[in-house]
Amino acid sequence: MFSLHFFFLFLQLSLSTGREEGALCHLERTFNPGYYRDGDLVIGGFFPLFIHKFDSNPYWKRFEHHPREIKREFQWLFKYYYQVLALIFAVEEINKDPNLLPNITLGFHIYNAYHSDERTLESSLLWLSGQRQTIPNYNCERQSKSIVVIGGATSELTVSMGNLLELYKFPQISYGHFDPLISDPLQFPSIYQMTPRDTSLPLALVKLMLHFKWTWVGLIASDDTRDEKFLRDLQEEMVRNDICVAFVQKIWIGQSWSYEMFVVLLNNILASKTNVIVAYGDANSFLSQMFVKFPHRVLRRMWITNSHWYIARKTGFKKFFIFHGALIVSQQTSKIPGFKDFLKTVNPAKYPESGFLKTFWKSAVGCPFEFEGKDGWSCSPNHSKDTMRLKYLDIIMSDQSSIVYNAVHAVAWALKEMFLLRSEMESNEDGDKSIVHPWKLHSFLKNIQFPDSAGNQVVLDKKMDSVASYEIFNYVTFDNDTDILVKVGEFNSQAPFGQDFTIQEKTIVWPKQWGFKWLPPYSRCTTSCGPGFQMKAREGKPICCFDCVPCPEGYISNNTDTDQCKKCFEDQYPNKERTQCLPKMETLLAYEEPLGMTLASIAICFFLLTALVLWVFIKHQNTPIVKANNRDLSYLLLVSLIFCFLCSLLFIGQPTKTNCLLRQTTFGVMFTVAISSTLTKTITVVLAFRATRPGSRNRKWVGSRAPIYVILFCTLIQGILCGIWLLLSPPFPEADAHSDREHIILQCNEGSLIAFYFVLGYMGLLALGSFIVAFLARNLPDTFNEARFITFSMLLFCSVWISFLPTYQSTKGKMMVAVEVFCILSSSTGLLGCIFIPKCYVILLKPQRNIKKTLKKNSNS
Repeated sequence: MFSLHFFFLFLQLSLSTGREEGALCHLERTFNPGYYRDGDLVIGGFFPLFIHKFDSNPYWKRFEHHPREIKREFQWLFKYYYQVLALIFAVEEINKDPNLLPNITLGFHIYNAYHSDERTLESSLLWLSGQRQTIPNYNCERQSKSIVVIGGATSELTVSMGNLLELYKFPQISYGHFDPLISDPLQFPSIYQMTPRDTSLPLALVKLMLHFKWTWVGLIASDDTRDEKFLRDLQEEMVRNDICVAFVQKIWIGQSWSYEMFVVLLNNILASKTNVIVAYGDANSFLSQMFVKFPHRVLRRMWITNSHWYIARKTGFKKFFIFHGALIVSQQTSKIPGFKDFLKTVNPAKYPESGFLKTFWKSAVGCPFEFEGKDGWSCSPNHSKDTMRLKYLDIIMSDQSSIVYNAVHAVAWALKEMFLLRSEMESNEDGDKSIVHPWKLHSFLKNIQFPDSAGNQVVLDKKMDSVASYEIFNYVTFDNDTDILVKVGEFNSQAPFGQDFTIQEKTIVWPKQWGFKWLPPYSRCTTSCGPGFQMKAREGKPICCFDCVPCPEGYISNNTDTDQCKKCFEDQYPNKERTQCLPKMETLLAYEEPLGMTLASIAICFFLLTALVLWVFIKHQNTPIVKANNRDLSYLLLVSLIFCFLCSLLFIGQPTKTNCLLRQTTFGVMFTVAISSTLTKTITVVLAFRATRPGSRNRKWVGSRAPIYVILFCTLIQGILCGIWLLLSPPFPEADAHSDREHIILQCNEGSLIAFYFVLGYMGLLALGSFIVAFLARNLPDTFNEARFITFSMLLFCSVWISFLPTYQSTKGKMMVAVEVFCILSSSTGLLGCIFIPKCYVILLKPQRNIKKTLKKNSNS
């Protein structure tokens, strides 16, 4: 049953072409609809060889004239005429082969396929009606020779013809790109797609983008179902590889193009600020035609297409550099043996019956228009294609030309299988062998398998997928109106990872950018983030639009466009640029370095000085000045100061488990002994003064062992605190890789800071008590009163350790240790200097004052 749409369409075509004639089957059309060659069996070929271009005047001026007076031009699409030549070559090759179809000759009938449903259906009806009247359900030939149609450059053309041919069960072999919608056997049972299903092209294009770091790319495709599927697959692959789509422009490919449509497209490209554009399908041909039509609009971009035919230079347009430097990713196909030699022999003299060839020849060859030939055109009939421009002679065979060649051979092999089966089942006497019903060819086309020119198996199976290999070409144009294709790379998805994509970047000729410098294009939404920075996505923007922020402290990035900086290992630190990790150097307060050597030397010097003072006191132990202030306490204080100076050496050098345990505890105990000794000496002075009063009860404490017990008690408390510290959380050696940016600090971890500050706090409490008592006893009338000297020493001691706390907290590493060593040395020196140096001065330099007579005299006064 015909649909209502087809019924009215057939009625319109019938009435418009046949109402003026009485005999429907004997009327010749005044215009030959195509190129026909007779044979026992005829193959129909529908190719979009040319299109009608209407006047480019603005649309408001197009209604000033009658439609018949509107100027129309023919624009040849050279790509498809090479496919016609591939069909002619295949037919002639099959007819010469005595083994393939013996005693059977193939013919063909070539039609132009317009981008219009009405014109496409008209051509289909002409073919079905026998080259003459467009009469539905009638064939004016005595015997139908038509068996199959090869056509369908686009999905729309395939469907337009398929809807009509399906009514008569005529097989149609589509040579266009694979369309999954047409592969449905229920909706299109009579359509066979010669091109295998392939999903590798989006991956090949993305590999190319990733290689050159193009992450901001525009997409242009024709507005049909096949290109819609391709755009969807390509966008999904781009998203998986963090490549963003700058814009998507779909173009309706019709027979009339407007300047307004071109301006919209141009504005979208300029607004996107992308330098790389992928053009797919018939949209590429549209772009080429539009730039030829409006050559004053210069748009220098990096174009990537899937066929060089779409962007090839058009005849008569010199200095046409719009697509110069473009990259073409085309499917790798086997070359047709002998086809190149065949092209060199093709000319109008060889095929004088072809009306298409004469018109095509004028456009393709570019003959000089100096004289007119007998047939109305300027080229010699024997003009060879050897004189054609390089791009038309030494081209790399397009994939569709090879597919058309294979499609003709597929028909021949299917006929061969049919005739073999018929010869086994039927007698030749029953009828003519050349009579073939087209609908019977389906069962053979569905199961046909044959080797192509390269030895690969060709299968017309709608469910079969194939993984194609792609070749990458560089399109280069020259000022002398020539252009070439240079192979620069390959892609094979079946190859191992890392070997699937190869590109020879040095051989690529890039588009001429602004300033006319030969530079590879740069196409990103934002400037690349260099080493030392990481990308931070902009809110509400695509992932390719980002800001560059420096890597955080301790992190680096040594590549461009890093999503996240990489953290250095603990034993490494980043350089100032944060581009690489450098090894950290171990640092400690060592004896070998100047600071450690200086502190150690000071400690040794004061150790010797204290030992010398102790020797002086022991030597002059019977003198009044030594005996007057409890010489036992003086000896004990001097011994504790000796150990205080020596314990500072535990803080210098390589930290070990032993010295980490000893240094703070030794320091705490020794300083406790020293401070408690000064406290006891001060108390002794007070008690001695009070004991001189008549009837005083303090006489019993003078000369007793009580001061020693006070010292032991105070030291015992500090020892208990240190014992608890060592028992619960003892200090231990550690390598601190976090406190200093560039160094690993070898130090002793105090274990418990609370215990450490308890030890310091207890010493501070004793020092404060000693300072208060000494301050109150400083004015007692005694020649050898130590109270005022102890006051100064405790004032110095407290000042040193009060300033120690904030300084200790604000430093780190070896400087922290140096601060504590300095405080130990300075406070110990203060005790030594303020208490014992004045006495040594009297003992050694003023011996006349160190006698009992002088002591009593001063006391009475």
